[in-house]
Parts: sequence; structure tokens; C-alpha cells
Amino acid sequence: MSTVAIVVIAVVAILILVAIFMANSRKQTQKREDQRVIASEHRQEAEMTRLSAEKESAAAEEQAAAARRQAAEAEERARLANQTRAEADAHEEHAREIDPDQNGRGDDPALHERDAHGVEADADHRTTEEEEPRRT
Repeated sequence: MSTVAIVVIAVVAILILVAIFMANSRKQTQKREDQRVIASEHRQEAEMTRLSAEKESAAAEEQAAAARRQAAEAEERARLANQTRAEADAHEEHAREIDPDQNGRGDDPALHERDAHGVEADADHRTTEEEEPRRT
């Protein structure tokens, strides 16, 4: 073989090696670029998911606050109802204490009241209307 052929073969071998090296380099560069694109997409998806999670968290907190508000309102209504009930019970007890027609209470003959028909009565005697039947 001549020296020219050896030089040509060596140059071709070097060119082939350079071409392989460059192709490999481009392939790695493209792979890194693809990975960057994929990583960017993942970051965007992560950000969207994070925003959605924060939105859901805010909605849950708002719902919990509304539930606490409703519970407080319900407790206030229950407290007012109990207070009103206690007032009604006190009025009822007071009415029983002063009602001359209640058994065992109001037997003081000095106390006179009028019945529903406006007829005077006392605790120990029948009303005038009870003594005389009504004629209609």
C-alpha cells in the first residue's frame, strides 16, 4: 500500500470518528433538551396542581368557617330558646302561685277575682253563675 492510501485511510478513519463523536454529542444535546422540555412540563403541571390544591384548601377553610359560624348561631339560638323557655316557665309558675283556682294555692278568701265571664268569685264559694243555671 502506498503512503497516500494509508494517509487517506487514516483521514477517513479520523473523519468517521469525528462524525460519530459529533453525532453522539448532538444526540446527547438533544436528549438533554428533551429532558429540559419534559422537566418544564412537569414544573408547569406541578404549579397548576399546587394552585388547584391551594384553591381547594381555601374553599375547605371557608366551608369550615361557615360551619363554625352556623354552629355558633345554632348555639346562640339554643341559648335564647332555653332562656325564653325559662322565662315562660317562670311566668307559668307565677301564674300558678297567684291563681286562686289552683289546688292548694290561693285559698285566701279575702282574695277575689273575676272569672272568664266577669263574675266575681272567691276560692271557697261557687260563682253566682254556678249557683243559678243559665237560661237561654
